[in-house]
Amino acid sequence: MILTVAARRAILTSLAGLAVVAACAGSLTATAVPPNATRSPSAVGTPAGSIVMGAPSSSGTSSDKGIALAVVASQLDAPVDIATTRDPGRIYVAEQDGAIRTISNGRLDVTPFLDIADRVSSGGERGLLGLALHPAFPTDPRLFVDYTNTAGDTVIASFRVDASTPDVADPASERVLMTIGQPYANHNGGALAFGRDGMLYIGMGDGGSGGDPQGNGQRLDTLLGKILRIDVGLPGAAAPYAVPPDNPYATATNARPEIWLSGLRNPWRIRFDAPTGDLWIGDVGQDRWEEIDVIRSGTGGQDLGWNIMEGTHCFGADTCDRTGLTLPVAEYGHDAGCAVIGGVVARGSAVPAIRDRYVFADDCSGNIWTLDPSVDALQAPSLLLGTGRTISAIALGPGGDVLLTDVGGRQLLRIVGAP
Repeated sequence: MILTVAARRAILTSLAGLAVVAACAGSLTATAVPPNATRSPSAVGTPAGSIVMGAPSSSGTSSDKGIALAVVASQLDAPVDIATTRDPGRIYVAEQDGAIRTISNGRLDVTPFLDIADRVSSGGERGLLGLALHPAFPTDPRLFVDYTNTAGDTVIASFRVDASTPDVADPASERVLMTIGQPYANHNGGALAFGRDGMLYIGMGDGGSGGDPQGNGQRLDTLLGKILRIDVGLPGAAAPYAVPPDNPYATATNARPEIWLSGLRNPWRIRFDAPTGDLWIGDVGQDRWEEIDVIRSGTGGQDLGWNIMEGTHCFGADTCDRTGLTLPVAEYGHDAGCAVIGGVVARGSAVPAIRDRYVFADDCSGNIWTLDPSVDALQAPSLLLGTGRTISAIALGPGGDVLLTDVGGRQLLRIVGAP
């Protein structure tokens, strides 16, 4: 698969006229900027759409931190998400065109684990965008996906694995949980994750265009621009899902009961930190600021600010009312990237530089940063590694390794200590 820079950027967000940051160096600061300050995106590199990606990019190392990227598997087509189980020998990778591939004991299996390309509209920010295995998988044989159907709408669905064919899921076993209309082709979100409460969390973008013209991020009568929380119950339950009674709007008459969080633009990858239960979110910005949000365990109902705020800055206005908004714990400007990739807290990692750190990245610059996950105040991300890769997803492997997908390089990678 050959991708232009514009195409890989479009997987995550639409920034008309923005120049892609080809490479960045140095550390970021968390210094507050007045709401009316003006900062232009960096024009470093080549304008979007003019670079053709083909051969895998270089791995990149950071000699001062002793970090490198090791290739786990190659020849993946537009890999956009990763899922793992307790089985140390198997990794699941979602491809944008509609296939889920498995890597078994370090080798890419020839036969796709699931192929639903016949019902997926792929391209730009559409496609098979999210994957989550049931926490009890394979005892509970269901996997859950987020994809764009041929009408351009978001589908959240489950598929099953038959015990007689454990290496493949049955495409005919689809059960649609919900279909969510999409007014535009971009900002589809796509993230799926199970919390330690057993509930399924779903990341939905604001519906697209630019600047959230429908105000979906702040509206509670739509599922767009939200994190949803639903109970998928047991296999064979009469209803495809139930609304947990402790959802913040479970009994509200003027809000959708599935809503857990509001005020999001385009959450691209949400992950839970298993030991704490905290939910980490990478929310792709409009044209100036990318942000990382954290929702501490046991809390819900927060408004993360979009489209009142972009990061910690008022959006489209010199001043704004920040009352009741939950602001990010980290942000960076478009001089350092243009599409945040939410990451993971690396508990138990064999790599000291990332142990007990939140690891995240940017799709455009390929930079990988870390944060202290215990801090609630705005903090400056620490640059871990500049890779030049088109990182699209980050997840924890079965043994606690940090895994990444590289769309341009068509690879699954792992963070390792440099030799």
